[in-house]
Amino acid sequence: MTVTVQERRARLSSPWIRGFGAAAAGALPALAFPAPALWWLAYAALVPWMLLARSARTARRAAVDGWLGGAGFMLAVHHWLFASLNVFIVVLALLLGALWAPWGWLVRRLLGDGTGPRRAAVAMVLVPCGWLMVELVRSWQYLGGPWGLLGASQWQVRPALRLASVGGVWLVSALVVLVNTALTALVAVPAVRRPAATALAGAATLTGVVWLWAPHPQRAGAVRIAVVQPGVIVGPDARFDRQAALTRGLVGSHPDLVVWGESSVGVDLTSRPDVADRLAALSRAVGADILVNVDAERADGTGISKTSALIGPAGVTGPAYDKMRLVPFGEYVPFRSLLGWATSVGKAAGEDRQRGDHQVVMDTPAVRIGPMVCFESAFPDMSRHLADMGAQLLVAQSSTSSFQGSWAPAQHASLAALRAAESWRPMVHATLTGITAVYDANGHAVGHRMPQSASAATVYDVPLAAGRSPYDRFGDWVPRLALALLVVAAAYEARRWWVSRSAPAPR
Repeated sequence: MTVTVQERRARLSSPWIRGFGAAAAGALPALAFPAPALWWLAYAALVPWMLLARSARTARRAAVDGWLGGAGFMLAVHHWLFASLNVFIVVLALLLGALWAPWGWLVRRLLGDGTGPRRAAVAMVLVPCGWLMVELVRSWQYLGGPWGLLGASQWQVRPALRLASVGGVWLVSALVVLVNTALTALVAVPAVRRPAATALAGAATLTGVVWLWAPHPQRAGAVRIAVVQPGVIVGPDARFDRQAALTRGLVGSHPDLVVWGESSVGVDLTSRPDVADRLAALSRAVGADILVNVDAERADGTGISKTSALIGPAGVTGPAYDKMRLVPFGEYVPFRSLLGWATSVGKAAGEDRQRGDHQVVMDTPAVRIGPMVCFESAFPDMSRHLADMGAQLLVAQSSTSSFQGSWAPAQHASLAALRAAESWRPMVHATLTGITAVYDANGHAVGHRMPQSASAATVYDVPLAAGRSPYDRFGDWVPRLALALLVVAAAYEARRWWVSRSAPAPR
């Protein structure tokens, strides 16, 4: 039976059908991220969502389509959190999805019925700018942080990594949304093929120019980094013993640094000198400093923190680093007096971890390292700041033990490639249970990954790099430019409205 255009429109007019359709369309881009890693899908994955928003009968309905699509996207990208947050993840997805409501309205405003070449050309600029504003706002750590930025889906695409070195992950996101916007215009508004085709050509040209002429990091020696991944082991004492045994197995391999993962030490080293002595003995035996991460109640009674500490032959050496950006509902509960009930429906933190207040660069005899802990590797500004502080090697100590078998470990490991490319600093992503990975200053993989649940110590010969990337020099110029363009467009529209309102009525 043939379905007429009128019947299709009637079905789409149902708020329930549109709502489910928007959520499903919004979830589609999640397939571009690891573990499916269908990176090419990102360049068309927004088209169904945008087609739905542009077809809305009212601006309000388009905003609802944007909201529900955003909720679907957040839920799909973070679905693995269901095991920890239970149904609360749905509540969070609906709250954060509201950030896309203005974007849905913007899509309809610029690509809806009556769109001509001029408005379509404006859409090619402002729709990606609107998307970037959503990504920028939700990147605030208290809203969950920048996990699942659309540009991050391109972590293994070398031209995209080159773009990241110039404009950060923001530039990659903008170009991906630009391609989706042009495809939407080509599908829905054939009369505006010229600006849409021009936008596609412009995106390809910019990528080619950056690929051919953007500067490259300069090789500046190399270091041998050993990463210890103990695997799935129950209990901090058993985990420590396994890490110690794997580290002893490195004797004779001559590493310059040994890295353990997040929460690799379950006691405060100042209150347990015997544990500190064992680590110092391991450092002497291997001939290298050991970077550990302490997750324990502090001896001074100030609470629990995630603390990265460097252990040398004589014990703890140099400054320690306390994790600054904590995982909401994982390591602390925002507004605990109001939202503390979340601990009863999932695995939200029973006690808030203490937050550090500054970043640290640690000196070893061979290399200066910039430590980050767990999901801090999702924040572009943190790795860029460490590079500015003189770090030669970025190290992210992670766990993700609670999410074995899900997409989370692969998503997390992929972020290190982007941070390396953005900052021109090689990066080590060291975990307890996998995936452990190392990337050079271009964001390219070094050696092999240690997969989930593997228990091993692997040595990587990591090339170092000198110089500053364009992104490091100029910072977040892409979202700032996007904000400026949106402000100019809003001012123009406000002026038009004021002039039309002030014009005398015709007689």
